[in-house]
Amino acid sequence: MSRLQVVSGKGGTGKTTVAAALALALATEGKRTLLVEVEGRQGIAQLFETEALPYEERKIAVAPGGGEVFALAIDAERALLDYLQMFYKLGSAGRALKKLGAIDFATTIAPGVRDVLLTGKACEAVRRREKHGGYTYDHVIMDAPPTGRITRFLNVNDEVAGLARIGPIHNQAQAVMRVLKSPETAVHLVTLLEEMPVQETADGIAELREAELPVGGVIVNMVRPHVLDEAAVRAASGDHRDAVARTLAAAGVRGGTKLVEPLLEQAAEHAQRVELERQQRAVLMELGVPAYELPFLGDGADIAGLYRLAKELRKQGVGV
Repeated sequence: MSRLQVVSGKGGTGKTTVAAALALALATEGKRTLLVEVEGRQGIAQLFETEALPYEERKIAVAPGGGEVFALAIDAERALLDYLQMFYKLGSAGRALKKLGAIDFATTIAPGVRDVLLTGKACEAVRRREKHGGYTYDHVIMDAPPTGRITRFLNVNDEVAGLARIGPIHNQAQAVMRVLKSPETAVHLVTLLEEMPVQETADGIAELREAELPVGGVIVNMVRPHVLDEAAVRAASGDHRDAVARTLAAAGVRGGTKLVEPLLEQAAEHAQRVELERQQRAVLMELGVPAYELPFLGDGADIAGLYRLAKELRKQGVGV
């Protein structure tokens, strides 16, 4: 069972929503999960309708069965200060560097180091144990950068190789990679049944495999129901104006003839969408990874919606 679940996806696919729902799903039956944000957008706080997350682990929700969801927004500067204190015992000197802007300078000119700090904090939470020997968290879920950057973000060992071949940074990167490339980790990609996000998902999986990073599953988000059966979809592509008009008249709809054209146009659009979705599902099936589907939430991703999505994820066994 993977204890670190990384969630990525093309912008606009709802990866943060899926990550939050996955945290709730994995926290059922008394489990504890930590939901980690690394992009500084405070998307998790907005979803759970809570105040901005600080640089500390905070309980934000209770899952079915009494499980708990904690959240953490990782700040690269604060993580670097922790790192400097841990390995170099800088203490107040580290805080002085922050005032001088050196911390921001270091994390900006060396993005590989920044990624080591962000992923390292999450991996530390995965490895952390309590005094009784058990893990602090049963699962850690990371709301990661988009698909186009996920492999580079996770492959931190290669990123810092040219910066530090020995010493604490190098050792930290290797420790992070031991977690990220182990069976403890699974990288899930969120997509929609549309050509661009599906293609980016396929490219992302290929890049992850090339980097020997563990691919989890594909989560198809915002799936809309098919309101017409297959026969009706086929019929929508033909000329059935007279039949539709007779049906409307028999149903007692006044002015039904004026509705025929817009109804047929909507049916044709639905038929076209169904066919496009069928094609994209076929592409996803060829990727050779488990695929899961989540429904479109007409009322938006509020708290009730998150619990509904979590229930769907549990039912389909995502992350288990």
